[in-house]
Amino acid sequence: MNPLLNDHLKATFFEEYQSLRGQLLAILADDDLAFDLGGQTVALGALCREIGEIEHAYVESFRTFTADFTYRDEDPRLERSVDALVAWYADLDREMAAVLETLSEDDILGRRIVRGDFDAEFFSPLPRVQLDIYREALLIFYGKVSVYLRAMGRPLPGDWSDWIG
Repeated sequence: MNPLLNDHLKATFFEEYQSLRGQLLAILADDDLAFDLGGQTVALGALCREIGEIEHAYVESFRTFTADFTYRDEDPRLERSVDALVAWYADLDREMAAVLETLSEDDILGRRIVRGDFDAEFFSPLPRVQLDIYREALLIFYGKVSVYLRAMGRPLPGDWSDWIG
């Protein structure tokens, strides 16, 4: 991997943030994925599927330099099976590492990612910033999930108390 990107990933604790998902899945059972807070919220499993779809969008953004957040994985197991989520997240993480490995120094320093959710003239981040935004998406996910865990009367897993609060 390009040293510029590798150094950035280490400096921003990227692997540690990614690993928090695994800590979550280690304490969940399939039945937990059906938990719903009520109102207009979604079940925990749907929330877990959503962060996978978001990671997929970021992987593709590094591949194509265009961010499109319309992708949906319709596999119903992703909302009902912890094992399916574990396997899917592992595949996505491998894809993320592989696509980041292909980025050149020129890509990292000068190639912008056009995001469909912003005017390209207003905001088209470089890959390092795009990685930071993905990390922020993970933090938002973890914040949401921590509410579900508390409502379920479950302790926060692993490093969550230190990293998420």
